[in-house]
Amino acid sequence: MLSLHISQGTFRLSDTRTLALPDLTLRAGESWAFVGTNGSGKSALARALAGELTQLKGERQCNFTRLTRLSFEQLQKLVSDEWQRNNTDLLSPGEEDTGRTTAEIIQDEIKDSARCQYLAEQFGITALLDRRFKYLSTGETRKTLLCQALMSEPELLILDEPFDGLDVQSRAQLAILLEKLNQQGYTLVLVLNRFDEIPDFVQNAGVLADCSLTETGEKAALLKQALIAQLAHSEKLDGILLPEPDAPSARHGLDPHQPRIVLHNGVVSYNDRPILNQLSWTVNPGEHWQITGPNGAGKSTLLSLITGDHPQGYSNDLTLFGRRRGSGETIWDIKKHIGYVSSSLHLDYRVSTTVRNVILSGFFDSIGIYQAVSDKQHKLAQQWLDILGMDSRVADAPFHSLSWGQQRLALIVRALVKHPTLLILDEPLQGLDPLNRQLIRRFVDVLIGEGETQLLFVSHHAEDAPSCITHRLEFIPDGESYRYLLSKID
Repeated sequence: MLSLHISQGTFRLSDTRTLALPDLTLRAGESWAFVGTNGSGKSALARALAGELTQLKGERQCNFTRLTRLSFEQLQKLVSDEWQRNNTDLLSPGEEDTGRTTAEIIQDEIKDSARCQYLAEQFGITALLDRRFKYLSTGETRKTLLCQALMSEPELLILDEPFDGLDVQSRAQLAILLEKLNQQGYTLVLVLNRFDEIPDFVQNAGVLADCSLTETGEKAALLKQALIAQLAHSEKLDGILLPEPDAPSARHGLDPHQPRIVLHNGVVSYNDRPILNQLSWTVNPGEHWQITGPNGAGKSTLLSLITGDHPQGYSNDLTLFGRRRGSGETIWDIKKHIGYVSSSLHLDYRVSTTVRNVILSGFFDSIGIYQAVSDKQHKLAQQWLDILGMDSRVADAPFHSLSWGQQRLALIVRALVKHPTLLILDEPLQGLDPLNRQLIRRFVDVLIGEGETQLLFVSHHAEDAPSCITHRLEFIPDGESYRYLLSKID
């Protein structure tokens, strides 16, 4: 039987990035869907399966002799090339448009008018064969390119983002066509952005995160796994209303136009050694910052200034939430605006309690529950659990029975229940496997995107950032100290 098998495969993406495919077997006649967010390695997977990437380690055994990979980028290039053949806006009266017809595009490599006609009938585009390709709709060009690929009767057809850019009706039509192809014996691989894009007929699935194939298996069983189900649930949260706080957020007492943090030429030193050296930084309303740099650069020192915990905050020109440090403010005046999650908090949360109680503890800033919880707080906690996609079985399970990433996500929600002005996530991805890292990034985007809380996301690497980040502060080694690069993310 024809098959493609990869074992412990590592493929080169660049000088610093690789794609990891631990164990994968595709057999003739099967249908597969691989799901991952942008940057997860989806297109690289398609290229690795097609034999187009340099393999650094492991095995790749393939006895499919006719493999075809189609991508949205290929389609865009083909349309662009057709428009470049001549600019019809500049044609003289009577001058002929030299753009190729749909039939010519389908038969670009293999000239067989009978097969072209047969495929066009199957895909319902017979009436388009004599039309110029460049004038077709997005859905029509997608079908044309598929017909072109099928001219060679490939044994393995790899489709990278086949539904991208299509409306609901065109997606449904394309899914039906792909199901017919699979029923005819074609081996299909679909590389997709979302779980809800997986057509019903697909039998097998895999999940990509951080350029690693983390899970594979029979589709129905895979989608029942708690972590996968939670990721799939997160796709449906765009535009959701976050639960209200149980008391008005401290944010409402701030001037909406006043900076949240202002540090002028900040200096923190120990034994005359500068940890922070002349750092000037302003965080304005609505901005979400990532702070990056190696260990020892001073990131934690900066955070301790922001949270009001560092004694040298008083000797700096530092204004937090509209109050100059040393102007008579209390530590509570600062901390009431801040939600904080770190690996150390995660390790400190050792009490034996349920996931529900972890979230409830956020109303009291405590580790564990030591006072009466109101009916309103119970109701709000349930709403947060619903957003997380955690049913009562998970919500009332021991906190430590969850995956490490799900635990950290519960701690993030614990910090958000009061709708703080600023949420500080200090190395939130540390210690997490690729799938749990994806879970955190995706939910942070939802929770920050749908609320008014601002984010400080602290990490070693720029690529760790969720997509909601608007600005970046980088600690860059410069001799024995560091310089600071502030930038806006486009």
